[in-house]
Amino acid sequence: MTVGDYDLALRRMWALTVLLGDDMSRGLARYGLTRSRAHLLWELDHRGPVTQRELAEALSVSARTITGLIDALVATGFVTREPHPADRRATLVTLTGHGATTVHTMHHRQRQFARTLFADMTGEQFDGLLDGLGLLLARLTGLKAHASAAPATADHQPEGSSGVPVQKTRSSYFDLKKSKQLPM
Repeated sequence: MTVGDYDLALRRMWALTVLLGDDMSRGLARYGLTRSRAHLLWELDHRGPVTQRELAEALSVSARTITGLIDALVATGFVTREPHPADRRATLVTLTGHGATTVHTMHHRQRQFARTLFADMTGEQFDGLLDGLGLLLARLTGLKAHASAAPATADHQPEGSSGVPVQKTRSSYFDLKKSKQLPM
């Protein structure tokens, strides 16, 4: 394999990511959902009624963000917010009938989409795809963990602003490779 082969594979992966992301956004918009709101519904479907704190941890968002997501889903009838029966300081979030039906419909459409994409592949092609995707997911998960562990760096130093705090950000996958912090 050559660098050109790697570049082609990466371009195809990016194209696939864009196509799937756009399709997902359009599909979710039919239900009046965003990716974040749909993720919250998937978590509730998987976990059952849970506290806002548990949802915030599952989605890796702040308490403020989870409150906004839940407010929007309550307002559109996808979830309810009720006092926790055993902890009066906590609030339980539960799928409504409308929310459960929507998640069920999304599951069904997802299975149909999978059949459309993969049904014509030979067993060998499909197994190769699964193996390759498994390797890519493991590699990206490792890169993400490494990037999260890297020290925050200054992204931008405003002109003439000595002593002014500079926004700190974590390294991206590309920054780690470029700076040779990762073996390849």
